Amino acid sequence: MAGGGGRPCSPQRALLGMVAIMAVVAEARWGAPGRGSGGNVYVKMFTNSPSLVCMDLSLSQEEIIDPKYSWTGPDGRNLEGRGYANLTGSGELMLVGFQESMSGAYTCTLSHRIIETSAQEEVDVRDTYRFMVYAYREANHVYQVSVRFTAKGCELAANARFVEELKKIMESLISDLTCGVKGPSYRCHSLEAPHRGSPSELFITFQVNPFAPGWEDLCSRLPQDCEDTTNRRAQEATERIGEFFRKQTYALKHQFQTVPTIHYVEGSFSVTPIDSCRPGFGRNNITHRSCAGCCVVCSPGTYSPDSAGSCRVCAGRRTAGYGAKSCP
Repeated sequence: MAGGGGRPCSPQRALLGMVAIMAVVAEARWGAPGRGSGGNVYVKMFTNSPSLVCMDLSLSQEEIIDPKYSWTGPDGRNLEGRGYANLTGSGELMLVGFQESMSGAYTCTLSHRIIETSAQEEVDVRDTYRFMVYAYREANHVYQVSVRFTAKGCELAANARFVEELKKIMESLISDLTCGVKGPSYRCHSLEAPHRGSPSELFITFQVNPFAPGWEDLCSRLPQDCEDTTNRRAQEATERIGEFFRKQTYALKHQFQTVPTIHYVEGSFSVTPIDSCRPGFGRNNITHRSCAGCCVVCSPGTYSPDSAGSCRVCAGRRTAGYGAKSCP
């Protein structure tokens, strides 16, 4: 940035400037800044951003003559008077109650003067700082479930029909929680086991996630975010499904005189929690390496329709804005 020889430095101002630039409020994360820019800033949904300071560390250690600050938002319009933009006379900006639609480039222009003491001249200087600000969320929980069922053979059409019926049963168990069953997929293998001949078994896997139709309406009734609620619902849904399979073991032992051809293999139920991102958000540890593991809002031109965990590129010419769940 522009400097100026012969300007006195105020120790108090230098210290305050360093503190202001380094200060970060809870729930916000900084990326690595570059020369002439403020760098990347990651703000958790519904929290306030850190104070974005309209100067670099070097300039903060100098006395600034006649400073004037002007902030513009991602739409290119001045932020003065915007309800969500908290501006101070010293050029600091705090974004209040951050949401995905507020993501984008925030630019500040600092106009000031330099007095060249040797030539007794005043020079007008303009310095520009650019911050890329992204909304992020903590990961949601999706549960990968695995179960096994015996089968009469691996080439039977009845196997696929059974898996589809099983899915309907599980969805009905958790429908009131607005959770969904993704999948299931299955493979059939022939096994040799002592005293069991050579039965075939269906290895079935599926995911339980809290993003079934209606989840957005449920979240909209909450005062702020609903991460805790969605995570709790997914956990409860998985527990219900686990109880369903445990009851299969009891039924086989006490309620059936003849064991069905397709039946649950005792003790085969297992659950693995998987971190995922809700639609409109994704993880990219290369693009957003300073917020690795965060679910960062999808940038314009990308979208995330499900809980797959990454943002996809829109194929058409028309591009979506921040946080898109589909392409226009």
